[in-house]
Amino acid sequence: MERDERKNTDNADQIARSMKAEGKEKHRENTRKMNRMWLWLGVLVLVAILLWWIFSIGFFEDTTGVTNFGN
Repeated sequence: MERDERKNTDNADQIARSMKAEGKEKHRENTRKMNRMWLWLGVLVLVAILLWWIFSIGFFEDTTGVTNFGN
């Protein structure tokens, strides 16, 4: 009787440890996905800022006449 109880307790402990390990692994994977998403969002924002900057320089040069090609 005592052996069965110890065996059941050992099984319960093993199940609890495996569930805890699975939870940690899921958390780690979710964190990895979230970090990857933020990284790509940052890259997209930087590209948008760079394009806006490039086009705004050209627009302001054209409107103020800074570059005089052919004149």
